[in-house]
Amino acid sequence: MRQQPRPDDARNPDDATSGAANHVGHVDGGAGLLEIASAFLGRAEESEPSWEGSLDEYLALVDRTPALARNAWQRMADMIESHGKDSAAKGEAPRWRIFDDPHGRERLADPDARFGPDAIFGLDASLHELVTTIRAGARGLGPERRMILLHGPVGSAKSTIARLLKRGLEHYTRSDEGAVHTFDWHVDGEVIPSATNQDPLLLLPEAARTAIESRLAAVEPREDRLRIEGELDPVSRFWLDELTRREGSLEGALRHVRVRRFTFSESRRIGIGTFQPKDEKNQDSTELTGDLNYRKIAEYGSDSDPRAFNFDGEFNVANRGMLEFIEVLKLDVAFLYDLLGATQEHTIKPKKFQATHIDEVILGHTNEPEFRKLQSNELMEAFRDRTIRIDVPYNLRVTDEAEIHRRRFGRRGSAGRRLAPHSIEMASLWAVLTRLEDPKHPTLTRLGKARAYDGEEVQGLTADDVRDLRASAPREGLEGISPRYVQDRIASCLVADKRVIGPRDVLDAIEAGLGAHSMVASEEQRKTFRGLVAVVRDAYDAVIREEVEAAIAADEEALDRLCAKYLDNVRAYTTHERVVGEDGNPREPDERLMRSVEEKTQIPDARKDDFRHELMNYIAALHLEGAQFDYRRNKRLRRALELKLFEDQRDQIQLTTLVSSVVDRDTNEKLAVIRDRLCRRFGYDEASAEAVMRDVAGLFVRDEAEAEAAARAASEGDGEEAA
Repeated sequence: MRQQPRPDDARNPDDATSGAANHVGHVDGGAGLLEIASAFLGRAEESEPSWEGSLDEYLALVDRTPALARNAWQRMADMIESHGKDSAAKGEAPRWRIFDDPHGRERLADPDARFGPDAIFGLDASLHELVTTIRAGARGLGPERRMILLHGPVGSAKSTIARLLKRGLEHYTRSDEGAVHTFDWHVDGEVIPSATNQDPLLLLPEAARTAIESRLAAVEPREDRLRIEGELDPVSRFWLDELTRREGSLEGALRHVRVRRFTFSESRRIGIGTFQPKDEKNQDSTELTGDLNYRKIAEYGSDSDPRAFNFDGEFNVANRGMLEFIEVLKLDVAFLYDLLGATQEHTIKPKKFQATHIDEVILGHTNEPEFRKLQSNELMEAFRDRTIRIDVPYNLRVTDEAEIHRRRFGRRGSAGRRLAPHSIEMASLWAVLTRLEDPKHPTLTRLGKARAYDGEEVQGLTADDVRDLRASAPREGLEGISPRYVQDRIASCLVADKRVIGPRDVLDAIEAGLGAHSMVASEEQRKTFRGLVAVVRDAYDAVIREEVEAAIAADEEALDRLCAKYLDNVRAYTTHERVVGEDGNPREPDERLMRSVEEKTQIPDARKDDFRHELMNYIAALHLEGAQFDYRRNKRLRRALELKLFEDQRDQIQLTTLVSSVVDRDTNEKLAVIRDRLCRRFGYDEASAEAVMRDVAGLFVRDEAEAEAAARAASEGDGEEAA
């Protein structure tokens, strides 16, 4: 059982891990452990659904609820669709909510949380391709006779995808919509369960199944037509033949059948199987298909009697559900041949028995080196032809990468340490930069590319340009640094002596760890990654400089007045009119004011007319729609106004005095106002806000020193030229 969270963690609803075990939730906080355990044990018993009846009663149930006759692919598709999806922008893939980890939310302290701890971010395109494949398989269009192969670098969430699908099936089969049934044989007082939890409808003759399929299609028309396919497993076939002989008819034999509802459980190996390869010397195909029970051979007198066989291989236990192959390409070649029949023919071949039908979604995953080895092996052409490869790359969006780490550490940190603003974002930015290729665009850097991929406006790039960038670099995301390394370095910071961990601490830890990182292939690559740490440090300097400047210029009334003044001058300029000044006299538009704002948005002088007309047309269009223009919603314009106001107020604040040992009372009060604004607007606490202000003050001092040095150099150059 996980350790209970500390009181300060429990107050943080954004921390996805601090309260992970605190979903004892609705039990009285003063209750003892016995009362808490008893309450949850009672709930567990109530939550397990049950139903039992004769085959006739089950057929009546199917007549009312045709979905009970679904195969594994149809059940998987319905499970995914039951959670729904979020609509996406044009050209983007929708987000399927099953990958929000909806069933993991119960482990969080916040019952209203949108995402569970295993939620997947930034892979919507790959996940949509996976869902599309499953839906096509559900309709019998071909993928149901293939193995889905998730391919990607280590740490790219392949196992998490499989885990969410398995967890989704477990919960779905506990719901009324996902109910699934199997049968037992009741013979001479003994209950003999179906060896592979088969569909009771397989007990019926082929002609009856065909008629039932037609009936179900009429009762509930579906795009994925319900099909009753397959044959009974050897044990059920034995008892059906034996009881038919004993009772004199098939109808008499089926009176010994009792149908029951069951639920999938990976831990109990029911409906969900997981297979992980061992070293080649210890691999045994019976782990997949089952093995003889030598104690029962003496009882039944033959090793070919199906009652003397344990149908407990992973293929058997996963019947009706899903089988996950971990690192599937590490399997011995003999295992891969078993997969050929399991995927294409939906059959497996247990030792000494006929081919046995299976109905399951087979999903494997592998990493890049193993996949390259498969591609180079000509003998594995048949296996390659029976797989549908879906690439699962690393994140290329910084905001999505940051969400991964927030799932792990919360928004504010853990282990009694606080993560200052931008700590996770800067670590995520560095990780994304390691996964990108150097752009071929002449004026674009990796940093600019990362920002463009993240949806930020980058000058000179349109949405089509960004799509072209992605298309020209298909390997991006298949190489680079895993999220696990970033999490390890953040974790090392969170157990340090500092109470507040800042971005510089995290970046220092990342750089220090590169020397021993086993996934860095060469010294040249290590040098490149260290260079990217320096790029992120500069990016962080730019971010905190912008925030402090915004805090200094955060006088909303002054911003409103400046914006109104700017727009009045732009309106007069575009309509060839004059502006009424503060003294009431008309005058020409203030070109100096307009350019001082526009230069902050990097509008060149040659484009100023176009920009001003576009702005006025936009405001006019809003007015026609009954809406008002709000500069606060235009990030670029608001930033320009803040920079203009900052320049006007900078000399009054004297931020550079922060690096001085003496600060007068008046300046100290002004700095306190800035600190409070940083806390309110950007989420700092007092200590981290103070640290950021000192960092930015140091940047200003450095800028002034560089400007003075440049001025001296220019003066000396002019003097030498005059001499």
